[in-house]
Amino acid sequence: MTPAPGPVTVPAAVERLVRSLPPEKLPAYVYDLAALRDHAARIRTALGPRTELYYAAKANPETDVLRALSPYVDGYEVSSGGELAHVADAVPGRPLAFGGPGKTPEETSAALRTGVARFHVESARDLRQLARLARENGAGTGGRPPVGVLLRVNLPVPGGLPAGSALTMGGSPSPFGVDPADAEDLLRELTGDGRPVLRWYGVHAHLASGLTAPQHLALARSVVTWSAALAARHGLPLPEVNVGGGMTVDYTRPADRFDWAALGAGLDRLADEHPGTVLRIEPGRALTAYCGWYATEVLDVKRSHGENFAVLRGGTHHLRTPATKGHDQPCAVLPVRDRPDERPGDLVGALAETAGTVTLTGQLCTPKDVLARGVTAPGLRPGDRVAFALAGAYAWNISHHDFLMHPRPGFHFLGASPGGGPGRP
Repeated sequence: MTPAPGPVTVPAAVERLVRSLPPEKLPAYVYDLAALRDHAARIRTALGPRTELYYAAKANPETDVLRALSPYVDGYEVSSGGELAHVADAVPGRPLAFGGPGKTPEETSAALRTGVARFHVESARDLRQLARLARENGAGTGGRPPVGVLLRVNLPVPGGLPAGSALTMGGSPSPFGVDPADAEDLLRELTGDGRPVLRWYGVHAHLASGLTAPQHLALARSVVTWSAALAARHGLPLPEVNVGGGMTVDYTRPADRFDWAALGAGLDRLADEHPGTVLRIEPGRALTAYCGWYATEVLDVKRSHGENFAVLRGGTHHLRTPATKGHDQPCAVLPVRDRPDERPGDLVGALAETAGTVTLTGQLCTPKDVLARGVTAPGLRPGDRVAFALAGAYAWNISHHDFLMHPRPGFHFLGASPGGGPGRP
């Protein structure tokens, strides 16, 4: 059983906003962009000059989030034509890497027109489609450079799955990347064109998520060592290796953070062993999870077969993360007292008289609509506010918004830069 999340401290600015919103403006997502910028700056400081930091936009593509990260990242990784267009519009002129399986000709053509810096090639068909469209686009002629390519390779995970890994994309049958044995022929095809429209830059290998710094470094060393041997066998330089993201975010200990200093120092040592090779990481969740809050209110409190339940406005159709990852979302209860509309009897005795725990659910007609279990909330009553932490990644953007057709949440961006809006309906 997953342990209950630890205590959550709500930043003062976030709490003020959550308490100030009228019930009809809840639920709401609140993004603390000042906290995001501070977190990103610390990560950037921890990484050496030969480690590039790209943000995986799939984690949270909100425009204000993308813009807040811009001073601290070297570029953005996108995985669809929609993400490509959105990110290019939100942060124009920033380097983009385009990856993901099943790229359509339309998406690839759009990426070429946009001037994508790197393509992560996932298969032989992906490579050939890119070469054909790049040729049609005039790459490698008239002063236009060849298109940069990293081969995504499905490499073995050293020692099997890392302990605590939440998700694996490598070392087993997968739609992601090419098998190591197939990379040899694909590299020969990539570099054997008499009039090159594509240029080999290196290897991409995102193998697992939920990794600690030592686990990430072990994978990175394995990937770089394999990539260097591949390049050497073909008499090629190795300009770049993308070792992916997957840095852990611990939802049971929301105050803990990934050890970026250890990762940065380890990647520096690895880079020193491979002069001429730039390392790249592309975290998503570990960059933005901490800046986001999902705020709502208690609608009803009840007992069922001896257990306490609180039904909240909203639910997992807004915040899919706990249902997807199978955990309890860390949260803080913000009691609301002296409500002018409160009537005698509104105080719910079942929770007012016990220090027992409560399960926080949403409004959906499914028993799976559970946001958190085992929450200590004595005296909980309708009207109290609840702020769910770590809601800045894979939250709203992966949720099934239209199930039951409840209203969508509001969005608020604290500390938005000039040109970024304070919020949207």
